[in-house]
Amino acid sequence: MFRKIIFTFISLALTLFVQAQDSLAVKAEREATGLRAEGKIYVVMLVSSTILVGLFIYLIRLDRKISRLEKK
Repeated sequence: MFRKIIFTFISLALTLFVQAQDSLAVKAEREATGLRAEGKIYVVMLVSSTILVGLFIYLIRLDRKISRLEKK
């Protein structure tokens, strides 16, 4: 019986803790700060995407060259 009461209390405390974190996350989304507030986050995302696409193209070309050399 005592274990059930302690387990219930811990579960309730964890639930309240998680809900408190959620409300902070929602508040942070409403107030844009840093790069997001200035609209520069789109520039960062564009540069990151360009770098990733370039790496994938490089790897594909390198794989094709290696495959051709292996066939010879």
